[in-house]
Order: sequence, then structure tokens, then C-alpha cells
Amino acid sequence: MFGIGMPELIIILVIILIIFGAGKLPEIGGGMGKAIKNFKTATTEADRKEAEKLEEEKKEA
Repeated sequence: MFGIGMPELIIILVIILIIFGAGKLPEIGGGMGKAIKNFKTATTEADRKEAEKLEEEKKEA
């Protein structure tokens, strides 16, 4: 797709390791995981609320 293969990924990971250091990587990974989880929860909740709203409108009509 983007032409990113294994060598490019390894270079990117090495650069990230140099910039942030080995001690910060688990913290960064945990933060990213929490952000993704919160995003999924928010989108699922929004979809659920929209479905409930449509259901109520159908009952009223």
C-alpha cells in the first residue's frame, strides 16, 4: 500500500527508541492503547444513542 516493508519499520522503530528511550516505550504504548479504547467506546456509544433515538421516533410515529 505505502511501500513500507520490514526494513523501513525497523528503521522507524530504532528512531523512536532513540528519541524516547527504552523506559518510555511501555508508557507510550499504554497511552496509545487507552486512547484507542476510549475512541472505540465513544463511537460505539454514539451509534447506540443514535439507534435509540431512531427507535423512539418510529414508536412516536
